[in-house]
Amino acid sequence: MLDLEPATSVLARLVENIKDEQLDAPTPCPEMTVGALLDHVDGLSLAFAEAAAKTTPGPEGRVPSADAAGLRPDWRTGIPQRLAELAQAWRVEDAWTGMTAAGGVELPGDVAGLVALDEVIVHGWDLAVATGQDFGAPEPLVEATFDFVRPSAEENPEGSPGLFGPPVPVPASAPAIDRLIGLTGRDPGWRPVG
Repeated sequence: MLDLEPATSVLARLVENIKDEQLDAPTPCPEMTVGALLDHVDGLSLAFAEAAAKTTPGPEGRVPSADAAGLRPDWRTGIPQRLAELAQAWRVEDAWTGMTAAGGVELPGDVAGLVALDEVIVHGWDLAVATGQDFGAPEPLVEATFDFVRPSAEENPEGSPGLFGPPVPVPASAPAIDRLIGLTGRDPGWRPVG
């Protein structure tokens, strides 16, 4: 069982500091703007909190989208609140056991918790570099995410459609976050043009 709160709080601070004029900016996620990625983070936070509680999605429950047009007006406060709820949901030991579902996919609770952590850390990095902010996810959580993603990246050297692109080579001596980002098919040196 891992505590997601140190990672969700980093992402929440990033969200709070994003400026309105940055919503149309590109991100390391192909074809996804900052606004679209914020909408995705909002939806995945709800979906994985429901997965932790093993509840049937309510009227707001949905497969996380990625559409800036769907970004709610209170996103700067609403997304951090959902991230706090996500972290709280995964503090319950039962969340990490048995089967659950997220985004319409059934999976073991412990796997769902790691997928949630992966989403928070990787998309936190995406938003940080896209908006010129520092990203400071705790090293132990980055390492846990790296260990979770590595087998999938090794089994799918051409990438996993809908999840990750082909891994980008990163030196073994690079920081853990760079090695993780490379496994997800992103270039750790990515920066927005201009």
